[in-house]
Amino acid sequence: MSIQEVEALVVGGGQAGLAMSEHLSDCGVQHLVLERDRIAERWRSERWDSLVANGPAWHDRFPGLEFVDLAPGAFASKDQVAAYFEAYAEKIAAPIRTGVEVTSVRKHQGRPGFRVETSDGTFDSRFVVAATGPFQRPVIPPIVPREVGPLQIHSSSYRNPEQLPAGAVLVVGAGSSGVQIAEELRRSGRPVYLSVGPHDRPPRHYRGRDFCWWLGVLGKWDAETPPSGAEHVTIAVSGARGGHTVDFRALAGLGIDLVGMTSEFDNGILRFAPDLGANIAKGDANYLALLDEADAYVARNGLDLPEEPGARTLGPDPACVTDPILELDLAAAGVHSIVWATGFAVDYGWLQVDALDENGKPKHRRGVSTEPGVYFLGLPWLARRGSSFIWGVWHDAKFVADHIATQRGYLSHGD
Repeated sequence: MSIQEVEALVVGGGQAGLAMSEHLSDCGVQHLVLERDRIAERWRSERWDSLVANGPAWHDRFPGLEFVDLAPGAFASKDQVAAYFEAYAEKIAAPIRTGVEVTSVRKHQGRPGFRVETSDGTFDSRFVVAATGPFQRPVIPPIVPREVGPLQIHSSSYRNPEQLPAGAVLVVGAGSSGVQIAEELRRSGRPVYLSVGPHDRPPRHYRGRDFCWWLGVLGKWDAETPPSGAEHVTIAVSGARGGHTVDFRALAGLGIDLVGMTSEFDNGILRFAPDLGANIAKGDANYLALLDEADAYVARNGLDLPEEPGARTLGPDPACVTDPILELDLAAAGVHSIVWATGFAVDYGWLQVDALDENGKPKHRRGVSTEPGVYFLGLPWLARRGSSFIWGVWHDAKFVADHIATQRGYLSHGD
C-alpha cells in the first residue's frame, strides 16, 4: 500500500481551509488541503438562488483580496463569494485537491501523527485540521412525520419559490435564512407562515454605518463567550435587496402570518408555542440596546454621525402578534410545503480520535483540541463571536497555524 506523507493535512476547502492554508504557508509548514467537492462548495450548491452575503463586501472578505467589480458597501451574491474563494486559492497557491473525501482519521500507535484514509488513498500526517465548518448535517426537528402532511425540506435544499408545490408555505426559523426565504416566498405571491423563535435583531444600518461596523467598534465581534442562554440564538439580519433591517412588523405588513415556535403536530394540526410576542419583544430590546450603545459611542468619541431618531420607531404590533395563531390545520390552510430553517449539527464521524465529547462535539480551546495534533477551525464561537464569519476565520486560522508551527519547533529538537 502506497502511503503519502504530509506534515499537516487540512480537511475542507472552504473559507476555513483556505485561511488555514495561507497561514500554514506563511509559517513554512508543508501541508495539503483536501476538499470532497469543489472549492467553497456549500456556497454553490447548498444555498438558495438569490442568496447574498449578510455582510458588506468591505467586511466579509479576507484581508489580502478585495471583491472584483463590487462596491465596498454592496453584498456579494453566492456565486461571487464562490468565485472569490477560487481566486483566493489561486492567489495563495493553495495546495488543494478537490474531489477527495476523507473517510477516517486515526491516531498512530507508538508514534506521533495520524493515519488518514481518503477516497484518493492513504496519508500519514503529523497534524490534522478539521476545517469543515459548522454546516455539516442539516437539522430538521422530528415534529411532522415525513409520511404525512406537506413536502418538507431544509433551508439548505431550498432554491427558489418555483421549486415548491403550489400553495402556502410554512417557514420555521427566524434567523437570516428563515426571514429571507419567507420574504422571497411572500413576494412571489405565496401565502406564508413564519415560525419565530428567540433571535437577535441588529439594525442593518444606523447613523450611516453598517451593523458590522458597529459590532466591530463596540467590541462585540471579540466577545469570547455568548451571553448565558444565548448560545444558539439566531441573528435576524439581511443583505437582500441592498441590505435592510429585519422588521417582523414589516413582514406581517407584507401579508406573512407570524406564529410562535413550532411545538407539536397531531392528526394534521400543527401547534405553536404562545411565545411570539415575547420573542419579538426580546428582539426589539436587543435592537434598541445596540442603538443605545451606538449613541453612547458617538457621544463618547465626538463623532460627526447623523442622528437617526426614526430608527427607534417600532410601530404597533400586528394582529398576528396580539392575537396569535396557536394551531394550524395544514390542509385547511393550504400549506403544502414546510421549509425548516433550523440550522445544522456537526458531523465528525470520520474523525476517530479523542477530540469529541459524548455528543460528537469538538473538545477544544481556540481550535486546539484535547487530542494533540488535531485542530478545529470555522466553528461558531471557536475563539470569539466573529469566528464563523469570513474575516473571523482568517484570524482564528493564524492562531492555529502559529500553534502548529510552535509544536513542530519543539518536535524538531530532541536534545
